[in-house]
Amino acid sequence: MTMTMSTFAATGLAPALVTELAAQGITEPFPIQAATLPDSLAGRDVLGRGRTGSGKTLAFGLPLLHRTAGRRAGSRRPLALVLVPTRELAQQVTAALTPYARALGLRCATVVGGLSLQRQADALRAGAEVLVATPGRLHDLIDRGDARLDQVAVTVLDEADQMADMGFLPQVTKLLEQVAPNGQRMLFSATLDGGVDKLVRRFLSNPVSHSVDPGTATVTAMTHHVLHVEAEDKPAALAHIAAREGRTILFMATKHRADRVARQLLAKGVRAAALHGGKTQPQRTRILEQFRTGQVTALVATDVAARGIHVDGLDLVVNADPPTEAKDYLHRGGRTARAGESGTVVTLVLPEQRRDVSRLMTVAGITPHTARVRPGDEELARVTGARQPTGVPVSLTPPPAPHPAPASRPSRSRRPRRRG
Repeated sequence: MTMTMSTFAATGLAPALVTELAAQGITEPFPIQAATLPDSLAGRDVLGRGRTGSGKTLAFGLPLLHRTAGRRAGSRRPLALVLVPTRELAQQVTAALTPYARALGLRCATVVGGLSLQRQADALRAGAEVLVATPGRLHDLIDRGDARLDQVAVTVLDEADQMADMGFLPQVTKLLEQVAPNGQRMLFSATLDGGVDKLVRRFLSNPVSHSVDPGTATVTAMTHHVLHVEAEDKPAALAHIAAREGRTILFMATKHRADRVARQLLAKGVRAAALHGGKTQPQRTRILEQFRTGQVTALVATDVAARGIHVDGLDLVVNADPPTEAKDYLHRGGRTARAGESGTVVTLVLPEQRRDVSRLMTVAGITPHTARVRPGDEELARVTGARQPTGVPVSLTPPPAPHPAPASRPSRSRRPRRRG
């Protein structure tokens, strides 16, 4: 096992990065950063298994920037590539890395579906050392001749297991075949099934493996509750939970249910908004921003939206509709208890769902606290902070469009068909 480091300076990280980390209030590496940095800074291939929220963006981002520093990208030829499965994650990774890239004088471009293809092509043409991309849109740009990967010396695959779930592995394989053959590869994934292991065997050379959390990704700082409710009590119980103090994510089975529940909550006085794949990218960005700033306190989301959501200090996730698979349960729960904070995951279960949910918990390796609840119960309030909503309908004014970063602004004219 490689020696881990207790400070960023001790890892040999570029001084400008250590200074910027301190300016951002980050003085000690998270476990996954301490474990992987000595190897990744040395140029080794790294296989990291860590839960979302364990600090892996900087675990791969800092060495990627450190090893790219001092080089200048030619037109359309990035030097470092981060592949991610969703637009939200791409924007999150870009936002996380931008201050550190700036400290080294490196330019970042973000390439995702749903936003202006031309602006993204322009950013690549102007030259960007670091490219954060979703596979579908990057393929489009390569096909148009707007991007070439032959100069990419550091490649990162983030959330590789979700790439597999979304059917991106054939595209990812084609992209990895185009990067510089002797470059560094880092792959991060919560699990190594679904074909991720094939990518590792084919594209990583003698990788150093670091596992910070167990593959099932449960967390000691997270408490799990199963609350049994009757069908007629469920809407009121949900409204009481959503009316609690602080921010809450409520997961629904479908887009239509998310929209309907968000409308019902607004009518009862809860500042709610729905987030799902049916929203345009600018809408999704704005809703998430409203949630971060507290204008929206209850985010009613589907699994599609789950992985891209990263909000600090979120302490309650509610499975209003239980997920069907253990890994979806773990990914939903991964929105809370991030980076060492504590959090609670509550699943509302109707009588006919009991058996399935019990099986799902066993597969996920979780022993939840269980209780029967009704709206107004002391137990419901104790576990979730539930309280009576005001009953005064609220209407949320859409916020002004945020000032977008270069190469990430929505096109008014044409909307590309491909979502990836």
